[in-house]
Amino acid sequence: MDRQLDLKNIPRHVAVIMDGNGRWAKERGQIRLQGHLAGMEALREIVRHSQRLGVEYLTVYAFSTENWKRPADEVSGIFKLVVKYVNSELKELNDNNVRVRILGDWSAVPKDSADSIRLALKTTENNDGLKFNIALNYGGRAEITRAVNKLISEGRTNVTEDDISGALYTAGMPDPDVIIRTSGENRLSNFLIWQAAYSEIVLTDVYWPDFTPEEYERCIIEYQGRDRRFGGHK
Repeated sequence: MDRQLDLKNIPRHVAVIMDGNGRWAKERGQIRLQGHLAGMEALREIVRHSQRLGVEYLTVYAFSTENWKRPADEVSGIFKLVVKYVNSELKELNDNNVRVRILGDWSAVPKDSADSIRLALKTTENNDGLKFNIALNYGGRAEITRAVNKLISEGRTNVTEDDISGALYTAGMPDPDVIIRTSGENRLSNFLIWQAAYSEIVLTDVYWPDFTPEEYERCIIEYQGRDRRFGGHK
């Protein structure tokens, strides 16, 4: 690629659909959980690199409302990795002024994972550096339904788009400038479907465990080459 990364045009909000852990593991003759473990290592580096680049918001799709359909041992293993991630990364995240937030209904996750989440949220709640959002037991349609029901319960009528935006998990955040999806799939998979209305979408064939800071920069360079018109024209 001839273009160079423009550090003056870094997206404020990057969202990532971390896809391909299972296929990465299968191609290596490993169980799917090994792929999720390798994906966790990749996530560590992308969080660090987001800080270096000056990204303000990083939102990652960790577990969808549909992922409960997966085999029970895989689901259990994924939530154990949540505990492992918090145990290994929380000190560094806090030392680096990262604020962790959860998007989704995490009341349904196992107790040990929920306890780790509470610890991460409490420890980092006053940090004002990178806003690191983890979409966990998250679905875009469920999020919109929840927001509408919240507004109904408040007796709201003649609801506006701003009202709905303000009732979403992402209230107060800018919409993603770019959504990156790894592993060669070409769909949003119920991820931030309200917020993605004018997001640029960048696709890469790289499986998530192989998604390096260099590939991350390549995706941002592709984003920087887009002409964002938001429905207008030049």
